[in-house]
Amino acid sequence: MLLPTLVTCLAGCAFLLSPVSEGCGPGRGYGKRRSPRKLAPLAYKQFSPNVAEKTLGASGRYEGKITRNSERFKELTPNYNPDIIFKDEENTGADRMMTQRCKDKLNSLAISVMNLWPGVRLRVTEGWDEDGHHSEESLHYEGRAVDITTSDRDRNKYAMLARLAVEAGFDWVYYESKAHIHCSVKSDHSVAAKSGGCFPGDSLVTMENGHQKSIRDLRPGERVLTLSGGDGGAGLVYSEVLSFLDRDPGTWKLFYGVQTEAGARLSLTAAHLLFVSEGNCSEGALPPRGSLRTVYASDAQPGQCVLVVEGEAGQKRGEGRLSRITHISVRKGRGAFAPLTKQGTVVVDGVAASCYAVVDQHLLAHWAFLPLRLMHSWTGTTGYHGDGVHWYSEVLHWLGRALLESGRLHPLGVAKADR
Repeated sequence: MLLPTLVTCLAGCAFLLSPVSEGCGPGRGYGKRRSPRKLAPLAYKQFSPNVAEKTLGASGRYEGKITRNSERFKELTPNYNPDIIFKDEENTGADRMMTQRCKDKLNSLAISVMNLWPGVRLRVTEGWDEDGHHSEESLHYEGRAVDITTSDRDRNKYAMLARLAVEAGFDWVYYESKAHIHCSVKSDHSVAAKSGGCFPGDSLVTMENGHQKSIRDLRPGERVLTLSGGDGGAGLVYSEVLSFLDRDPGTWKLFYGVQTEAGARLSLTAAHLLFVSEGNCSEGALPPRGSLRTVYASDAQPGQCVLVVEGEAGQKRGEGRLSRITHISVRKGRGAFAPLTKQGTVVVDGVAASCYAVVDQHLLAHWAFLPLRLMHSWTGTTGYHGDGVHWYSEVLHWLGRALLESGRLHPLGVAKADR
């Protein structure tokens, strides 16, 4: 039975991969003509998406003011696009300075403006602010926000200009004033701009001999400590690492730091799944079977309990214990690593976590990776995979966006496609 199942699964994967890999073939809708989608202008004072600007579902949190003398000034790049008019009333070139993501979206919008209104160009009235003219914690101070109009300053066009900005991929667009549209983006290095779920390179996993190893040095075929299942039990078992769903040693990301009463400290990206307790929990207790569920790291709260594993190197480990979250922080870390084990779970820095991210249920994600586990059991490999996101993860991400409701996916996972 295994061979027919495996063949069917792999054939399905090959079929699903075809629209991704055949970049020179026909596009979507091949075989029939699709009518153009009608764009709806934004209403005055409307913003899109319909959440606050500095939340995860939009442009993300404020990360601090950038000045010309700060280390982060190198994050900004000048925009000399001749199809964009920069007001630059300070005559310092500050309005041209922006993050790469903001620059990409602005350049895309400039093309849309010229296509819709021939002879009209995009105009930027406010960009990076180095003089403190905006409200506290404004994204203008980081080069992540612009205020825009059209070159003819025709206010009748601004509602549609806002819609074009949404379509161009800005992470938050606000028809803020009759005089301009406000647009902002996620930070370039944040998880919001980059991807799903990972651990930083200095995180530690526990090997079968009881010793610990940095996750950056972990290799497929090695066995690490994991939960015996994803159904809420506390049993522990050593499981083989099949591959990495993402591996990027050089990148910098924002990680959520989860600290517990027992002293455990785990760092993971916002969209990564973490096992937490349902309801009240007692410090050091064994969790009742079925009492653990997964939440995104960004949704974990102080007072919830996670499953921790304590003990000296080489000590036998049978079950994890509950420990209450006391503090959650955000920090930058180097490297992004997402190992996939046979169990679909992994103990990192002494805390039990899922191997999966972006989708809101561990068991659903584990089921979705069944074909990859079958492929490994039959061939001994999951296909060539160096650094970067695993090809199978890319397929599932594409499928998830096509088939699942947006509420089933983490906003940062949706953001990965950069619209």
